[in-house]
Amino acid sequence: MANFYTDNPDLKHHLNHPLMQKIVELKERNFADAEKYDYAPLDFADAMDNYDKVLEIVGEICGGKIAENAEAVDHQGASCADGRAFYADATVENLDLCRKAGLMGMAMPRRFGGLNFPITPYIMAAEIVSRADTGFENLWGLQDCAETLYEFGDEEQRNKYIPRVCEGETMSMDLTEPDAGSDLQSVMLKATQKEDGTWVLNGVKRFITNGDSDIHLVLARSEEGTKDGRGLSMFIYDKRNGGVTVRRIENKMGIKGSPTCELVYKNAPAELCGNRRMGLIKYVMALMNGARLGIAAQSVGVSEISYREAKQYAEERRQFGKAIIEFPAVAEMLAVMKAKLDASRSLLYECARYVDLYKAWEDIARERTLTPEERAEMKRYTKLADALTPMAKGMGSEYCNQNAYDCIQIHGGSGFMKDYACERVYRDARITSIYEGTTQLQVVAAIRHVTGGTYKTLIEQYAAAGYPEPVLAPLAETLKELTALYDEAVATVTAAGDAKYLDFMARRLVEMAGVIVMSCLLLQDAKVSESFNNSAIVYVKLAQAEVNRHIEFIRNFKIEQLAAYGC
Repeated sequence: MANFYTDNPDLKHHLNHPLMQKIVELKERNFADAEKYDYAPLDFADAMDNYDKVLEIVGEICGGKIAENAEAVDHQGASCADGRAFYADATVENLDLCRKAGLMGMAMPRRFGGLNFPITPYIMAAEIVSRADTGFENLWGLQDCAETLYEFGDEEQRNKYIPRVCEGETMSMDLTEPDAGSDLQSVMLKATQKEDGTWVLNGVKRFITNGDSDIHLVLARSEEGTKDGRGLSMFIYDKRNGGVTVRRIENKMGIKGSPTCELVYKNAPAELCGNRRMGLIKYVMALMNGARLGIAAQSVGVSEISYREAKQYAEERRQFGKAIIEFPAVAEMLAVMKAKLDASRSLLYECARYVDLYKAWEDIARERTLTPEERAEMKRYTKLADALTPMAKGMGSEYCNQNAYDCIQIHGGSGFMKDYACERVYRDARITSIYEGTTQLQVVAAIRHVTGGTYKTLIEQYAAAGYPEPVLAPLAETLKELTALYDEAVATVTAAGDAKYLDFMARRLVEMAGVIVMSCLLLQDAKVSESFNNSAIVYVKLAQAEVNRHIEFIRNFKIEQLAAYGC
């Protein structure tokens, strides 16, 4: 039986990054919990050993039962009856295994029953779960909604709800409505405050992942007469109190084990979470950033299983007297798949580490006043996390779709049949570049870090680290040339002073920045381990082609041509 953690040495490579020492020390507050909890680490080495052991448990469960159950879950799917959603039989089994293994509420503090994991090893667990069953990661991964309760709920709410999540109760975030998809400021589900100060919710939510969960975070309009985001607040709905029914679950292309629900709220009792009017402006933004990092992890898991399925088939399938992996056309496809996988994983964990650092400082700031130096560091890591999150989600999800596509292609006609896992993986992959903000919306979030210079500064920092001969130095020289072309592209577009032109070119600029950043990260990985050399070579060549393609388009484009594109 496979272990999806121990069979992948790249995960331990990223877990053992030098920044983890700082992350762990901040997260553990000088390991003070060791005096209160017998499972709390005594020092950094003990903490890392804990993460390693828990991830090994995750890998064992995923490589065994969850992966084995994936096909049955896909065939049975979720169902709806009498106003309730029901999981597939094997999904119930999966959730029970995770509860018994203590894998719920992993990132929550120990005082609430959690493991106090940093985001980085938690996201690593999410990648492993996604490799086993992409749809199940949606259910298991929604435990990170508890982070919003922890950050913005009051102490009574934390004590009331977070221990339940750690014990295995499920969560959902009820944001989307029939007339409010990406445009969440149009949400109209109504929150009414009664004379006794309590709240009730009325209206409809649609496309809600795990919508019949135990605990819901709900975006609702609390301010009478408003129509924009300033009239929205965040609420907590407890399924135990009743008032919400499942009208239907969607019949989807993929991730069939994850029920996507249409919900009807009818005088459903709810609690205000945080302050009124801050629901969209602050709380949903924080919630969505966490969700997008989770989808980036889900995407890497899909890329991993796509690459492994394709490689195994190419090694076993023989045509014209030899394995098809020996044909250059197939070998190239596999090399590019592996390079995209490694690049997106490197970006994912770089982003996760930055999230860890700024969240650790934010948490410390709730306990004491930060020094000016600490506050500046928190601000820096917040900015970096804000820059890399849409890039990791946007480009990682596009890569996982490309890898799933190529996995089918390598399987040929067999890949079109349900006899092979790649057919399911291909269907599951498609949603990753749509939900929690489409790739196009990730570009909108990222473009300010192009024009504001965040990506350029990061690229310069990576370049300053230097790369050894003989393999990496020529690649670093290529990246220097690509960075110059990126600078030219940014200067050309911004100098025009035309907002519509900038919006049109934003995707190209963000992709240029993305492939350069990921190339830099792969070179850093290759400095530590030669196992990344091939991916670094292949990916830099890919980056070179992408940057050259985009710069040529920008050089030869005239603003008046926007009309031809309907802009």
